[in-house]
Amino acid sequence: MEHKTFRRDFLKAGVGAALGLEAFRLGASAALPASAKPVRLGIVGVGGRGTSLLAVLLAMEGVEIPAICDINAEHLVRAQGLVEKAGQKRPEGYSRHDEDYQRLMFRDDLDAVLIATNWECHTPMAVCGMRAGKYVAVEVPAAITVEECWDLVNTHEETRLPCMILENWSFRRDNLAVLNMIRQGMLGEIVHGHCAHSHNCIDHWFFDPEGNMRWGGKYLVKRNCALYPTHALGPVLSWMDINCGDRFATITSMANRSLGINHYFAKKFGSDHPNAKRTYAQGDIVSSLVKTQKGNTIVINYDMQLPRPYDDRWMIQGTEGIYTEGLYAAEIGSEQKHSIYLAGRSPKYQEWEPFDPYQVKHEHTWWKTLGEKARKAGHGGADYVELHLFLEAVRNRTQTPIDVYDSVIMSVVIPLSEKSIANGSAPVECPDFTRGKWESRKASFAVES
Repeated sequence: MEHKTFRRDFLKAGVGAALGLEAFRLGASAALPASAKPVRLGIVGVGGRGTSLLAVLLAMEGVEIPAICDINAEHLVRAQGLVEKAGQKRPEGYSRHDEDYQRLMFRDDLDAVLIATNWECHTPMAVCGMRAGKYVAVEVPAAITVEECWDLVNTHEETRLPCMILENWSFRRDNLAVLNMIRQGMLGEIVHGHCAHSHNCIDHWFFDPEGNMRWGGKYLVKRNCALYPTHALGPVLSWMDINCGDRFATITSMANRSLGINHYFAKKFGSDHPNAKRTYAQGDIVSSLVKTQKGNTIVINYDMQLPRPYDDRWMIQGTEGIYTEGLYAAEIGSEQKHSIYLAGRSPKYQEWEPFDPYQVKHEHTWWKTLGEKARKAGHGGADYVELHLFLEAVRNRTQTPIDVYDSVIMSVVIPLSEKSIANGSAPVECPDFTRGKWESRKASFAVES
């Protein structure tokens, strides 16, 4: 079925089309009339991650999936079957060629689109979605170049349509409780943060178990950077008021040698395996230091290709205390692997205490209301919470919980760290994507009334 709103050359016609669709503008008079009305969502990309998100969506009330796009016919048919099995009409499929997503975007029976494709497709698809008059949810990272970051910001500002990165760790139960404590002043004035998404992905994400390179592996060959920073940075942005009172000023990055990938292939498949001989640009560990405009600091650690157990290492430090996830858990035997020290509050002077009681006491409203359903979904419930809140924003024609400015600042660490490493770890200035609005913008993410 061809839809009358489809424009083959959307880059030329898209701005006019989006600006003419008043029903899709924030606060437009043609907003969806009732919260009970289903959100009609198109999905682009139903591989592993896209299928996982689809499963969460199908378990929710008030969402319909009229259309799905994936150039992999097997993935597309599988996803269509899941929608039918959930009791909905079989979605129309789009798989003709690499740009067939445009036909989906310009359908006139969709309110929003969700993008879960390969990284290089994220920005062009998100731009197309906004120009087609749709709310956009895009998997991480939202962009992989500085130019793409500006494309997302400029398109959002032209169309006034939200674009939200699906950074699920921003919605974790523990991270939101920490945010509540920070906003209550319990850690004093925040001065420093540390964040890391440490996860050995060589044998399943960059390469398959048989040693074949998957689509993500090509980035290891051609780029040397903080390749996957958004899971680390997600909660830190709100903890440190980035884009709403402070901003990234400079980033300085350095990388270790690249040894881990070659070592893995030589040990498992033999030294003659092509991937054991290949030259990889990506260093095994990348450490980046952000200096903010206010003079605060953030350490971002990339560690995804050496043997190690999974570990998210968040730490936030202020004048009245410190919270850490993972770093010191063994010292106190906390099953939750979170620790905290609050000056004048913690039982013992300069000794860690378990975070668990604070988690309960400072539970965020989102988890109080959604927690029971969320825990049945993926990633400890974070996927459910972020998707539920995105759909509510679409339904009510309000801003999404993560806006385009936070989406791009998480993503721009990739190209900026690459530039810093290439320039001998020289500091690199970070663009101000808010165009100065960071000084007066009020915090909006997860603010409780």
